Amino acid sequence: MTSKNQLTLPKSITAAVGATEYFDVETRNGQIILTPVRIQRGDAVRAKLAELDLQEQDITDAVAWARQSSVDATATNK
Repeated sequence: MTSKNQLTLPKSITAAVGATEYFDVETRNGQIILTPVRIQRGDAVRAKLAELDLQEQDITDAVAWARQSSVDATATNK
């Protein structure tokens, strides 16, 4: 552990989980749990969107909803 509370993982450990740059970190029963996070590439995201069968109108509706929610929140905070 460094003076900045950073941990260094042995190469054998990182090699065992495969190539990853990021880990999700949680604590459970006094243990630190590191879970490799895989960053999805653009093609994987496009495939997921195709699987969801989203149409252009779905996106337009979602953006309008998000913008309206933002306007409502701003008006509430005044």
